[in-house]
Amino acid sequence: MVEGNDERAARSATAARRGAKTELPLRFYKLVEVREHDLGFAIVLDGRAVRTPGRKELVAPSRQVAQALKAEWEAQVSKIDPATMPLTRLLNSAIDGVVGAELEAAADAAKYAGSDLICYRSDFPEGLAKAQSARWDPILAWAQSAHGWQFVTSVGVVHVSQPPETLRSVALAICQFDAFALSGLHSITTLTGSVLLALAVAGGKLDAEVAWAAAHVDEDWQISKWGEDEEAKARRAFRWREMQAATLLMRASAQPSMT
Repeated sequence: MVEGNDERAARSATAARRGAKTELPLRFYKLVEVREHDLGFAIVLDGRAVRTPGRKELVAPSRQVAQALKAEWEAQVSKIDPATMPLTRLLNSAIDGVVGAELEAAADAAKYAGSDLICYRSDFPEGLAKAQSARWDPILAWAQSAHGWQFVTSVGVVHVSQPPETLRSVALAICQFDAFALSGLHSITTLTGSVLLALAVAGGKLDAEVAWAAAHVDEDWQISKWGEDEEAKARRAFRWREMQAATLLMRASAQPSMT
């Protein structure tokens, strides 16, 4: 499954930077190539196929994704650092953990609709409440107008139940994504805490930057008042690169119309 991959990747990156027990492997190759494959486009190092941790070939669903993968492998210098390769990690997860288990992964992503970030609001301070409404209300309006999904909002963090028909419809929509698009969708959902933001990105309603800002309304409000520490800034930058990789994979893969 893909849940928690972003958190695990972040911990791995932190461990590596702090001199973790496992040494990073040396860069052993000179030439990175993209080659057509029966399943898409494979990444090849000095003529040899790259393999996932599960020993499957690393094959991208589109040439666009393959070229981005190629750039990640070419960017490695003396050592291969997975922390700098978000798209490679995501493809590994998709191939090893989602292909063949699409229904399980879809159900896991759909669970977020029952407690979506944008349904839980603040009423104080007023500035934060207005910022949340400005970012989040248009997404709820899109969900209603484009898909007939009605979501209930609440002030505070006490759980509020969503209409069962809405949850069923969201789950059905997610089930139409292929394994690669689903992996991207799931990653965006876990990064933002909102499957609605992820679906809006999938449908082109939002670009990644706007969705990212919408997911961080509360955090940005706090930063505007108290500032941001360097560790939090680095952690957010790491996760933003994960968001970019997930958006690329999702939009370059087979998915239903979400407009």
